[in-house]
Amino acid sequence: MRIVAIIAGLIFIIGALQDGFESIVLPRKVSRRFRLSNMFYNSTWMLWSAIGRKMRPGNRREFYFGYFGPLSLILLLIVWAILITIGYALLQWGTVAPLTSPEKQDTLGTYLYLSGVTFTTLGFGDVAPLSGLGRVISVMEAGTGFGFLALIIGYVPVIYQAFSRRETDISLLDARAGSPSSASELLRRHSREQRLDGLPDYLKSWEVWSAQVLESHLSYPVLMYYRSLHERQSWLAALTTILDTCAVLIVGIEGVSIPTARFTFAVARHAAVDLAQVFGTPPMNPEQSRLPPAEFERLRNALAEVGLHFRHEEDAEQRLAETRRIYEPFVHALADHLFVSLPPWIPASRTVDDWQTSAWDHFAQWSPDKIEEITHIIVDHKKKVPLSGQHTHAHNQEGHHAEERPREVS
Repeated sequence: MRIVAIIAGLIFIIGALQDGFESIVLPRKVSRRFRLSNMFYNSTWMLWSAIGRKMRPGNRREFYFGYFGPLSLILLLIVWAILITIGYALLQWGTVAPLTSPEKQDTLGTYLYLSGVTFTTLGFGDVAPLSGLGRVISVMEAGTGFGFLALIIGYVPVIYQAFSRRETDISLLDARAGSPSSASELLRRHSREQRLDGLPDYLKSWEVWSAQVLESHLSYPVLMYYRSLHERQSWLAALTTILDTCAVLIVGIEGVSIPTARFTFAVARHAAVDLAQVFGTPPMNPEQSRLPPAEFERLRNALAEVGLHFRHEEDAEQRLAETRRIYEPFVHALADHLFVSLPPWIPASRTVDDWQTSAWDHFAQWSPDKIEEITHIIVDHKKKVPLSGQHTHAHNQEGHHAEERPREVS
């Protein structure tokens, strides 16, 4: 029985330390099937999401889901600490190390108490080992506890920095693609006044963002459970929006050539596939398509309103469907597991962006949602009176030259 306790203690200690190192410190994906952290997240998320699914959609449910990511990291740290404490207690009990304690007989509970105060470096001194082996084990446990807690806590800011980098670009996407974001809005807003010059550089920045998300979320899978700052935003919705936009550009828009779209699409698709494998979620094709024929016609008309037309109108829908099949099953699997809504291809109705709304903006005359209306009025006015503007410019030049002429002296 004592030998079994020693073996079990070593398994607990080594298993917890290895899992903590792989989950927090090791900057790469671990493909081993049996992992303590995977079992922890699968079981706790199953219970947590089961409660969340019964809640009504809205801020309260998002607030509830937002607790899971940070809280799970703290709970996992506690689980590791408990396993290490139990492991060292089993080592002390298995080696029959004599103790000085208030109890007349040393029980397993006494060894657990000694292990707990030693791991947390409290050192009350009411229970202490007497043998040399027991003292060596206690010193090892104190060093393990101090180093383990310092190392894990020291890496918490690294996780937050990765989260902050991810959310910065998601917040910037709000004004460019709407809330919730959509590929149609991203293309429409970039094509105002027939200008798409900035789109290649913008997609290049999202290529870098996708690579950063792939690296950070494979190293720290807990980040996938971290919800975004606003209800209508998420890292998965942003990734899907960029994939949708690149898919439209790959199918082809007349007069538009953006080779960087293929590179951004490749990196974003790589992120979606690899992150879906972290949870072991197989690709899924839901019964209801994200872009049925009626919605595709709305997408075509919405793009045509700003002068964007598909290069191959006759088979554009089929080409787009084939491109979507490359990535949509994986983002659907992630959305189903994380309980996140995927963005629409085209908004069902005109919505107000997150930056345009607040508790004071709804009835105010200076509400930011009037900026778009004012912009349209200015643009329409410029289109209607181009010649008068040129005439005014010429008139100003004549006046300017007239002022430069020397005055006649009578």
